[in-house]
Amino acid sequence: MRWLLACLVGSIVLIEGLLGSSAATAAQPEPWQLGLQPAASPLMERVVSFHNLMMVVITLICVLVLALLIVTGLRFRAARNPAPSKRTHNTLLEVVWTAVPVLILVIIAIPSFRLLYYADVIPDTEMTIKAIGRQWYWSYEYPDHDNFTFDAFMLPDDELEPGMQRLLETDNRVVLPARTNIKVQVTASDVLHSWAMPSLGVKIDAVPGRLNEVWINIKEPGVYYGQCSELCGVMHGFMPITVEAVEPEEFVVWVEEAKTMFARADDPGTQVANR
Repeated sequence: MRWLLACLVGSIVLIEGLLGSSAATAAQPEPWQLGLQPAASPLMERVVSFHNLMMVVITLICVLVLALLIVTGLRFRAARNPAPSKRTHNTLLEVVWTAVPVLILVIIAIPSFRLLYYADVIPDTEMTIKAIGRQWYWSYEYPDHDNFTFDAFMLPDDELEPGMQRLLETDNRVVLPARTNIKVQVTASDVLHSWAMPSLGVKIDAVPGRLNEVWINIKEPGVYYGQCSELCGVMHGFMPITVEAVEPEEFVVWVEEAKTMFARADDPGTQVANR
């Protein structure tokens, strides 16, 4: 029992170390990173909390099963039991190994359904943007801000500046205000894509002819990276997502500049160019 307790404590300490190791990293992938990216939204905070709970449950199950295997192997080995028992049923044991998994599933289901409901029900939002997956880049529209639109292509290696992330940086960043409930409408113009932002806890399919919705609230200003997470073709690995969160006052200034830089989404010329 002491050995079992020591293994259990060691496993939990190891898991906490692995989970906590990501807390000091930036909101982007890191070399040899273990665990999830630091949460940058309330939704991702709940995802991380649920993930940590599952890791504890899984660890306890694995330790228990391992202990049962070891005890069974030692206690019921042939050298110790030259005349094996012929017993085939044990009512109490069968009730226990049926009831315990059911209880575990109930414990898992309650926070799981709460998380699904929190992610699925969109609260009152203060603005909307639209992300359109294309082969192989993303287009964005700001319908609440004069409906301007722009395309975001991955920056090639020879155009990267110090501090930019290779394969994750785009020529035009999606600029959004921090601490703001934002509705993101996602669709596609050709094949299936997926708009995924790990640090925001978002991954939603972009389906041609359909409009999916998700909501985000970025806690702090900064740059956050994502990618298309649906196998959409030969350039699937080269259509990243770069979101830059700024203070609400800075976002207002950027919107005014963007109106002069980018075309309107309802401009006939823009519609033709994006086909």
